[in-house]
Amino acid sequence: MNMETPISVADSTPVSRGWSRMPGWQRGAAILLPLAVVGYAGAKLATPAPTVAAMPPAAVTVATPLVRDVNEWDDYIGRFAASRTVEIRPRINGEVTGVHFRDGDIVNKGQLLFTIDARPFAAQLAEAKANVASAASALALAKSDLSRATRLVDDEAVSAGEVDSLRAKVQAASAALAAAQARVRARALDVEFTQVRAPIAGRISDRRVDPGNQVAGGEGTGGTVLTTINALDPIYFEFDGSEALYLKTQRNRQPGAAPAPVEIQLQDEGEHRWKGKLDFTDNALDQRSGTIRGRAVLDNPKYFLTPGMFGNMRLANGGTTRALLVPDAAVQTDQARKIVLTVDKQDQVTAKPVVLGPVVNGLRVVRSGLAPTDRVVIAGVQMAIPGTKVSPHLGKIAPEAQAAAAPVTAPLAGEATFGR
Repeated sequence: MNMETPISVADSTPVSRGWSRMPGWQRGAAILLPLAVVGYAGAKLATPAPTVAAMPPAAVTVATPLVRDVNEWDDYIGRFAASRTVEIRPRINGEVTGVHFRDGDIVNKGQLLFTIDARPFAAQLAEAKANVASAASALALAKSDLSRATRLVDDEAVSAGEVDSLRAKVQAASAALAAAQARVRARALDVEFTQVRAPIAGRISDRRVDPGNQVAGGEGTGGTVLTTINALDPIYFEFDGSEALYLKTQRNRQPGAAPAPVEIQLQDEGEHRWKGKLDFTDNALDQRSGTIRGRAVLDNPKYFLTPGMFGNMRLANGGTTRALLVPDAAVQTDQARKIVLTVDKQDQVTAKPVVLGPVVNGLRVVRSGLAPTDRVVIAGVQMAIPGTKVSPHLGKIAPEAQAAAAPVTAPLAGEATFGR
């Protein structure tokens, strides 16, 4: 190498020296390799990041409210009571000689229940009849004496004073005969009272006295209780109502209207199957409890209902009204208010505050807050969030008894009538 030849700065670096010594094809590859790396990195940077698929709208079932004529009921709890209760007591003293019923029987009015030894009273009756015969004889003699004296008055054989005395004897004999005849009737009643008969029809209790026992007659509570009879057809249902329910009943009562109907459900029944009507409301509220006593009357021809049984009664006092009904499960609680979720035309969920009424045939009455055309969420309520969109499917609201067989169609406004 010529030491005097000038060397460039670029050539003085090792890289420059190596580059100068590379063949041509290697230098071309060296130039293209960084460009390829840069291009590959750019291609990776240009590839979009994968995105998460959007969730589909929640599926819910919607239906318009059921529109029906319903009777609004007020609920009460009470007991059944006999429409009449009689304690059977003897009206005379004596010995019980016979019992003519089985304990717990259904007895008819006038049926023989007990017999009391009638012999003493038969003897007294015979004595009273003898006294009547004696009094009748005395009256006949007095009348005969007066008749003779009256004929002798014209002959002045008898004084006027004697005639007056004989006339007084006739009157006294007539009174004695009347008294004797009254004693006969009294003794005849005593004989009749030896047969104790049922004063009313109903179910009889057990006998309190067996044959051979002496019983005491008397008025009021003085006599011996032989048994009791409860009249069960019709039967009463007695209950206590609050002052608020009493005021509601009074305000809804129409002048001259028929007694309000009642329906009663027994403890082992699933529906109110016993029908009756309101019979009596007391004339004052109890100042200690703030309640008022009421009573309904029901027919009980088979004597199935018995006094002392509990029952749940509902009283129809609001008349028949047009109401919107929704399933109770469609009603939600938002703090202190009740809401129903609805779906608008854009399939967006909206919460509507409502005022509720009673449950009728398993459906809740909505007094206000809903329109008949609102689409109410009746299934999938937990998936419906106010303000979000949903995928609504058409369903139907039907009473519990009809829900299983009901087709999935929109309800009609005047399709049926509940209550009576």
